[in-house]
Amino acid sequence: EKDKLLFAFLLCVRIMEFKGSIDSEEWMFLLTGGLGVVQPRPNPTTWLVDKGWREVLQLNQLPTFMGIADSVEQSPEGWKKLYDAPDPHKVTLPGLYNSLDSFRKLLILRCFRPDKVLPAIQEFVQVNLGKKYVDSPPFDLQACYNDSSPTTPLIFVLSPGSDPTAALSQFAASVGMGSRISAVSLGQGQGAKAAALVTEGANIGNWVILQNCHLAPSWMPALDKICEELNPETINPEFRLWMTSYPSPRFPVNILQNGVKMTNEPPKGLRANVRRSYCMEPFANEAEFFETCNKPQAFKKLLFGLAFFHALVQERRRFGPLGWNIAYGFDDGDLRISARQLHMMLQENQQVPYQALRYVTGECNYGGRVTDDKDRLLLNTLLERCYCPQVVDDPNYKFSLSGLYFPPEEGSRASHLEYIDSLPATSHPEAFGLHANADIAKDQTDTYAMFSSLLTSASGGGGGKGGDAGGGQETDRVALVISQCLQVLPPNFNIEAVQHKYPVLYEESLNTVLVQEMSRFNRLLEVIRSSLKSMDLALKGLQVMSSDLEHAHRSISLNQVPDMWRRGSYPSLKPLGSYLEDLYRRLHMLSSWHEKGPPPVFWLSGFFFVQSFLTAGLQNYVRRHKIPIDMVCYDFEMCAVDVKEASTTALCSPDEGGLVVHGLFLEGCGWDAQAGMLCESAPKVLFVPAPCIRLKPKMADQLSTTNHYNCPLYRTAERRGTLATTGHSTNFVMFVKMPTDQAASHWIMRGVALLSALSD
Repeated sequence: EKDKLLFAFLLCVRIMEFKGSIDSEEWMFLLTGGLGVVQPRPNPTTWLVDKGWREVLQLNQLPTFMGIADSVEQSPEGWKKLYDAPDPHKVTLPGLYNSLDSFRKLLILRCFRPDKVLPAIQEFVQVNLGKKYVDSPPFDLQACYNDSSPTTPLIFVLSPGSDPTAALSQFAASVGMGSRISAVSLGQGQGAKAAALVTEGANIGNWVILQNCHLAPSWMPALDKICEELNPETINPEFRLWMTSYPSPRFPVNILQNGVKMTNEPPKGLRANVRRSYCMEPFANEAEFFETCNKPQAFKKLLFGLAFFHALVQERRRFGPLGWNIAYGFDDGDLRISARQLHMMLQENQQVPYQALRYVTGECNYGGRVTDDKDRLLLNTLLERCYCPQVVDDPNYKFSLSGLYFPPEEGSRASHLEYIDSLPATSHPEAFGLHANADIAKDQTDTYAMFSSLLTSASGGGGGKGGDAGGGQETDRVALVISQCLQVLPPNFNIEAVQHKYPVLYEESLNTVLVQEMSRFNRLLEVIRSSLKSMDLALKGLQVMSSDLEHAHRSISLNQVPDMWRRGSYPSLKPLGSYLEDLYRRLHMLSSWHEKGPPPVFWLSGFFFVQSFLTAGLQNYVRRHKIPIDMVCYDFEMCAVDVKEASTTALCSPDEGGLVVHGLFLEGCGWDAQAGMLCESAPKVLFVPAPCIRLKPKMADQLSTTNHYNCPLYRTAERRGTLATTGHSTNFVMFVKMPTDQAASHWIMRGVALLSALSD
């Protein structure tokens, strides 16, 4: 569905470019947020995020928008109406900016309200192309069948939660083919059986369904040959070849080009998801399942809880890293086996075995897919809401704070469906245990995902004004960025001088950390400097532009970090301009450490390999006290002072040891500085700076036991990572005990985490 709007918008823009209605520079700003270095100016507002203000300054460089930064500085209240509006694309803009056309208003909207860009794009397409380009037509299997022929395959492109088999079987029965349809699920060793079914079906006029083609990539060339050899003169005219497959790079392109492609995504939202569960096996089987348990009240309430849990774990994927670190493919099979196990366990036990139910459902059925330990904790926390004694015993039990979702009283399946139909069609974040800001984060992610997809398909050229002009502008823009980078990029660190001043000492492991960090940054600087020099020479015609340099050139033109830099870099999701600023700040931190000595407060985000720094802090402590390092770990104390005060205050005595760090951000919650604990997020505030944190080495059996939430610390907002050869995750750093007066489960469902760097 999301790609339909993307395609319609790209089609609309290409038509307008051909007519000369869209400027290439403005188009690239919409997709990238601007490229190059602008003179920084202080943010004149308290409500616009710094990223938005930086984009306003970039927008100010375009001729049509010259003076917009001054306008925001002079009348911030006029622009605040745009920021606060529920439908900002319909708000009257200050001054002459309201007379801009609808496309140019999208650029302003990107700066102030990126979460509302997609509704504005939808309206833009509707105005310029027509309503039919934004309305999805209903799924019509008959129309797809009419477009096919015996030699034209019909391909269902699958998405998580969708299964077209039932709809296809029903359609086959309606056209008299119900008894003449054969299916085979592809996988190892099924290729020969599938080939035989296709040959037989082509001769006698049967329908053949090849399910899950993505699971048999090695057999795809054989399938391509089978389809190519279908002869329209000898084949039975009633024969049809149906296929189902998730998107796969190994699926034959010829079949895709010649076939009829269909997709039928499952309805979105909790209500639609729960209702869909009740219309599937075994829920729909009243005579043999729904009405046959010897504990009907407990069974029906827990069955609804299971369906609600299934909807929660599937729908939370829409919220990205706030929902799950990894988007797992929970499917109907997990629900079916869990429902049958619920029925069996209630039948066989006098008491409801809640612990056993949670184990088989959360650890085996659904948990078998989960590979991240933080996701497993979330899964079991969600399941505990739906599989607990209160669901059965408490008539006032609610699944969410709003009270809209609760287990219905014992009754028929029809009464359960009636209750499900009374639920809200649109699910608010609170139903998932998330804060209302999660919707904003999701919408922003959707916006940037569309822009990223458009960048991969856009040429960046000049549309109606001529591609050569656009290409020349792009080259000039990249050449300017390269020149600025080469001027600003500092020289490599002198490792020998650093080792002389900070030699390897048994009692001071931080010396080794400093040298290792500088060595890592030297390697990165060398890659960046050499690639920039090579690109500069290539643009001047003095060197051949290799494929790697071409890709790097393209990335810089799109304000992205080149892959050849990223391969030797620390994890970062920032665009190129912000990445370079962040890099210079990290280099300055190490230079300052070298010149002035270790800082009293360390910028934790600035380390290339943060685990070595944390381990060095523990090593200093255990070597001073002569105790084994595996008996010691960090305890955490939130400092009530800011970075400047902490820098002038001795927060760690030499005997106590430890480290004081700053520079982290909290996502999914706020921070109450007066109470010194987590609190709910303010509206529209997605990230807040975390306090300075003192890391205190302590014996493992002497850690503080105050009420806290084990908050995971990640290096980037993406959260997911891989296990590196060092044994550490490429993203997860450690758990930090954050004080709270709420239950830890509240923050687990909120998706609360610490981040060492934001994506802007």
